[in-house]
Amino acid sequence: MEEPIVQEEVEADGGDTTTEDDDVDDTEAIFLTDNLIVDASKAFVNYTLPAVDYQKYINEEGDVRDITKEIYNHFNDDYDLIVILAVETLKPEGTAYGITTPAKNSIQGLGGSVFDATSSFGSDGRLNGVVFMPRTEFVQSGPFLHEIAHLWANKGFIGTTVGGHWGYASTGGQLGGFDTLEDLGSNTYKGTVAGRTSFGTFANGGNSIPYSNVELYVMGLIPESELAAIQVAINPVAGNGAGEFTADEIKTYTAQELIAANGKRIPSYEVAQKEFTALTVIISPENAIEDTKKEAIVTSLEDFFKQGPSSESTYNFWTATGERAHFSNGINASSIQ
Repeated sequence: MEEPIVQEEVEADGGDTTTEDDDVDDTEAIFLTDNLIVDASKAFVNYTLPAVDYQKYINEEGDVRDITKEIYNHFNDDYDLIVILAVETLKPEGTAYGITTPAKNSIQGLGGSVFDATSSFGSDGRLNGVVFMPRTEFVQSGPFLHEIAHLWANKGFIGTTVGGHWGYASTGGQLGGFDTLEDLGSNTYKGTVAGRTSFGTFANGGNSIPYSNVELYVMGLIPESELAAIQVAINPVAGNGAGEFTADEIKTYTAQELIAANGKRIPSYEVAQKEFTALTVIISPENAIEDTKKEAIVTSLEDFFKQGPSSESTYNFWTATGERAHFSNGINASSIQ
């Protein structure tokens, strides 16, 4: 069944290219239309738009489904994720660092309902969702890991006062939460994450931290036997000090209680998908992207998607999952119609 499209966004800080024999010729760009061009690197598609249409996406007024439907006019339904990146030099004030638009949820036990709206994106059923970020630099700095996490969480797996995120809980991951909690007395607490002085309720510093225990569980990357108990603050209110908040109580939910409340994850860890395929679309105004910019984009995409450590001080997808999962991002000839 279909559900209304719900966008998940982050408002604060938030692969390897394929080398198989069926790759397209890596020495030439491919003009699918006058304004839809597979870059010579085969790492991304450049979709040039009239300035007024491009600006709609920067202002968060554009519909990503208009882009994906055009993509599916030229590509087969071979992708789990479509990444749309704009080429802004600065994030416009008051806009999100990233927005995830789910296309479906076929997984039970995450806290949300199962639905399939892939047809409205132009997909025949494979697409999980779309990530939009206004700057290509956010691939490596974040919130790219954060936005990918929204494909699985937080859909209600635990209660939260921060919609779509973990909030005041011992989740300590990409979608917020602490990993250490200190009781200061008088229903006042201090949370920290990754040895820092504080924590975020909806983000924890872009790609600077890996996915947490509960994030790995909902992604299907650890079995339920490894899911840890989670502390959740009841009626939390932010305090004045770094990481401080008040709450009526801190309630601990065991793994067994969480699974009983949400149901078992189906598919289970043993058969859950761990290899994913992404297509990156760079939208730009009518002016062409400079070669130096293209080179930087290719480098960041290769670094983020590769099955190996990042060359930066941040995590890429493979390392953030503890080397449990991998995204490929290269464009194969077999995927082009």
